[in-house]
Amino acid sequence: DFCYLFDEMFYYGTRCMTVMGDSIEHKFYESKCSQLTKENDIRFAGIINESGKLIAGGFKPGLVPLENNDARLDDFMEFASRISLRKEFDKTLGPINYIAARRDKLILISFPFPVSKFVLLISAEPSADIEKIAKRVVAIFSDTS
Repeated sequence: DFCYLFDEMFYYGTRCMTVMGDSIEHKFYESKCSQLTKENDIRFAGIINESGKLIAGGFKPGLVPLENNDARLDDFMEFASRISLRKEFDKTLGPINYIAARRDKLILISFPFPVSKFVLLISAEPSADIEKIAKRVVAIFSDTS
């Protein structure tokens, strides 16, 4: 199953790094988010904690965010974290693989990591292929180097 595989590889790939210290874990997240923002359609890739705070990643270099109000961005990241980590339907419907919202000006995709309680949040151009992005995320986070 996509979700379990994704969470397992993320958890086991970063678990040993957590033991060695936060700076290595942070570098790992930054590296993965940086790889994602090099993709043509991806505007933003960030790791947010369960409180909705950005702990790694950010916007593609040189890109001007569509929403320039920091407080509204913080509110959105908190909402994305809360909704992505919900588990009340996991037993009947299965766990969340990702949540995608297509808006007129962009696509928002969140990938929950339930074990670590982090969420990978991505914004992409409205023409982006959501499944292609999901497969790219799995490929990038599968590589633990």
